[in-house]
Amino acid sequence: MTQVTRTPSTLQHYSQKYSFVSPEEAVSVVQSGDRVFLHGMAAFPQRLVDALAANASHLHDVEFVHLHTEGHPSHAARELQDRFFTNNLFIGSNMRDAVAEGRADYIPVFLSEIPALFRKGVLPIDVAMLTVSPPDRHGFCSLGVSVDVALSAAETARTVIAQVNPNMPRTQGEGHIHVSRFARLVWVDDPLPEHAPEPVGEVERRIGQRVAELIEDGATLQMGIGAIPNAVLASLTNHRRLGIHTEMFSDGVIPLVESGVITNEEKTVYRGQIVAGFVSGSRRLYDFVDDNPFVQLLDIAFVNDTSVIRKLPRMTAINSAIEIDLTGQVCADSIGCRLFSGVGGQMDFVRGASLSEGGKPIFALPSVTSKGLSRIVPLLKPGAGVVTTRAHVHYVVTEYGVADLYGKNLRQRAQALINIAHPDHREELERAAHERWHRGC
Repeated sequence: MTQVTRTPSTLQHYSQKYSFVSPEEAVSVVQSGDRVFLHGMAAFPQRLVDALAANASHLHDVEFVHLHTEGHPSHAARELQDRFFTNNLFIGSNMRDAVAEGRADYIPVFLSEIPALFRKGVLPIDVAMLTVSPPDRHGFCSLGVSVDVALSAAETARTVIAQVNPNMPRTQGEGHIHVSRFARLVWVDDPLPEHAPEPVGEVERRIGQRVAELIEDGATLQMGIGAIPNAVLASLTNHRRLGIHTEMFSDGVIPLVESGVITNEEKTVYRGQIVAGFVSGSRRLYDFVDDNPFVQLLDIAFVNDTSVIRKLPRMTAINSAIEIDLTGQVCADSIGCRLFSGVGGQMDFVRGASLSEGGKPIFALPSVTSKGLSRIVPLLKPGAGVVTTRAHVHYVVTEYGVADLYGKNLRQRAQALINIAHPDHREELERAAHERWHRGC
């Protein structure tokens, strides 16, 4: 794919009109007791965070809030735990140890409601640290690959500072901020963090094919990142007129756009366009969304609003789970008591899809973990969080089949889930189910 040619993005070019300062000077606006928002995903403001961590000796009680971030979380270093504390709105792999060790914590919240935490003053932001594209000829920068909750933070923060990075794509949608909003600008020329597409194995391929069989022509899709979403997308080459309305998407969408499978022509919201809150993937993806009117990155309060999602006919939401119990309860954010990720947008889309005309909420997961443990379990682990209740679950898909739980009683649900569990675990699950109903538990 040919990269879009734009005005030269060099420091010399922009410094003729705008004043740039060092990262150290930029972060000097942070004061003790401040709540600091950090731009998430591939837009993580690494240089600003590193500068603040390196110059923290005079600070105390600084609170950070952010979603999943890429890069090195220097603000969560053990030696800074008496000065900094992080409240994660979604936990990435780089913050799990900090949460487990008490240097950080987690705020359970639907992704759709995070902007309201900022806008209503529940979590007022003192300083927002962002990564943006260079200003256009009108002085507007783009939030690039991550509009989601960053837009509301940028709108409401007392002070906004930004890394200006020529490698950040200028995305279309709502993520445009005039340069006058920034108290400090720092020029960086760093490559954005990338995620290479995860390889698809035989298990994922079989799951992808089963999910694809549930997807109708003209459906609108929501899915995340990883081997199973990649497998689903790879199985959709013979579908027609598909649309995308999702909190995020990755590289797997591009071939379906180029081949004409994804057209968005039957969507009723932003017809003819992909809608998302953020993107995460390779440089190819970042070039694909750069100045592309086919892709609209919007405020996540809109993208994940159930009342919006339900308007899309045949809305098909494809989500994952860590484990599912025999009644259909879904744990997707923790492994027992150990916090792993977050609530995110799962419930936003599960509920929205279930209310959509012809919609289908789908959970897709391998039948066993990498250690061979069943992911369909008699009971969730002690401490496990229920992200999606058993009343919300419709379809569950493993490599062994599809269980449709909608309208099923507890015993029927258990049998349907046992039928798609790994054969090595079915006898144990049958026994557990019998004992559970015998005890009336």
